[in-house]
Amino acid sequence: MDTVKSFILLALALTWLLAGCGGPGVVSQQPTATPTPIRSPIVPQAPEAVTVAVVTFLTGSAAEPFGIPARNGAQVIIDALNAGDAPPPYNTPGIGGVPVQVIYVDEAGGAEKQVQELRRLYADPQVDLVIGYISSGDCLAAAPVAEELKKLLVVFDCGTSRLFEERSYRYVFRTNAHQAIDSIGGARYLLSERPDAWRVAGINQNYAWGQDSWAHFRDALYQLDSRIQIVSEQFPKLGAGDYAAELDMIQVSGAQVIHTSFWGQDLNALFTQANAQGTFESSNLLLSVGEYALPELGQRVPDGTMVGAHGPHGVLAPPGALNDWLNRIYRQQYGARPVYPVYHMAQALLGVKSAYEKAAQAAGVWPDQAQVIEAFEHLVYPSPSGEIQLALGQGHQAVEPAVYGTASGYDAKTGEVRLDKIVVYPAGCVNPPQGASTEQWIKDGFPGNDCP
Repeated sequence: MDTVKSFILLALALTWLLAGCGGPGVVSQQPTATPTPIRSPIVPQAPEAVTVAVVTFLTGSAAEPFGIPARNGAQVIIDALNAGDAPPPYNTPGIGGVPVQVIYVDEAGGAEKQVQELRRLYADPQVDLVIGYISSGDCLAAAPVAEELKKLLVVFDCGTSRLFEERSYRYVFRTNAHQAIDSIGGARYLLSERPDAWRVAGINQNYAWGQDSWAHFRDALYQLDSRIQIVSEQFPKLGAGDYAAELDMIQVSGAQVIHTSFWGQDLNALFTQANAQGTFESSNLLLSVGEYALPELGQRVPDGTMVGAHGPHGVLAPPGALNDWLNRIYRQQYGARPVYPVYHMAQALLGVKSAYEKAAQAAGVWPDQAQVIEAFEHLVYPSPSGEIQLALGQGHQAVEPAVYGTASGYDAKTGEVRLDKIVVYPAGCVNPPQGASTEQWIKDGFPGNDCP
């Protein structure tokens, strides 16, 4: 038996070496069918499958811009991983040769509903882990439940900085950076590209995402340039749809730049009304997370608009084999380019695969949850968005660079707004250090920052 076991472990190690490894509710009660891979050498005691529950908006206003792309990204990535169709270090089929199965759950319905769904998912013996949430309110409600039940939760998109700044977790990980990178990177980009613009206004949705996005951006501007004057702060209701009054007040204020973290149909309505009122004739716009919407907004985006992507994603992602792969498999399946929720989903799934395989390699057998968590903490791994480092939250929270570009015309052949003047702000420039809150780090003047 010792000889057989040694042979299996040697084969597994060689495989990893060659691969380069260092409506609310459940939409599908059963795991969706995925191609059965040709298995690589199996880790001793490996299960027949790893079942992942993916929670994302499948209905409601957040579904079309974020939830459905995230769901589509999950499916195409899982299919490719199961088939062994990914570049190194992810070219071993499935997770350690074990196929991945997925259950999709609709995030619509609010935080209370998501808490109920999460408890039900964790009570299902088939479910090995949960990957979710887009809404900051949902992830803040779900994380304590995962901790209470001692079950692995990987947050793939939720932007609030509060998740790991207000408490620590053992069973919760977030594989994307939080909202601070959009605001701090946006402030630095504005002052770099428009040093003449000191009269600034904001129009942001009146809930946690919009309020925090604006507060961090405003406070970062104050720290970076004493000339800054905030001439108008507008907080319309989420989903209001009519912004004529707010746009009138911004125009009267004489703002040179308007910051917004609007998304979804609110962003579309804002563009339609601002163009009709001539708002952009006297003011440039800074879209903190607008890159995902460029194909839909098209020629309505005026030249000079400053655009962020919630990290190095979409057309602002770095070149490389993993980015090429994600674009290829997503375009082939859906006929469109992947937007940033797809990149966030890729970071989550590739992080899970990396943690499981790292833990299995260390243990020599299929890892238990504690071993996966140990491997996940402080994990560093490649993704289509570049290297992901779980550097905050005691090794549970990822950091990423911020990337911004400026709109410079519309390309009718590609159906895309061209972006130039692209600037990458490294992770150490736009993420607070371990143990510091975003708010305090900004107020203290970004001590220890690593900016170019």
